[in-house]
Amino acid sequence: MNWDNDLDDYEIEDPNETFLIPCSNCKAEVYEDCEQCPHCGEYIIRSTNPLIGKPDWYIWLAVLGIIATIFGMLFAF
Repeated sequence: MNWDNDLDDYEIEDPNETFLIPCSNCKAEVYEDCEQCPHCGEYIIRSTNPLIGKPDWYIWLAVLGIIATIFGMLFAF
């Protein structure tokens, strides 16, 4: 049995593979590791803030839900 031929059937992912993301300014596709867009020259900004892009009512609803849970737990006993 030849084991080398069996390995060819599986696709091995490259851990060093980079993906394309759209530039926030000109929407051109750039590599995710780029600091500046090669097309327009703007810096690629990556935000790790989970609240970015959420509507204001969504945030207020979450805060009210947390407050309601705390009051519910306090007055349940």
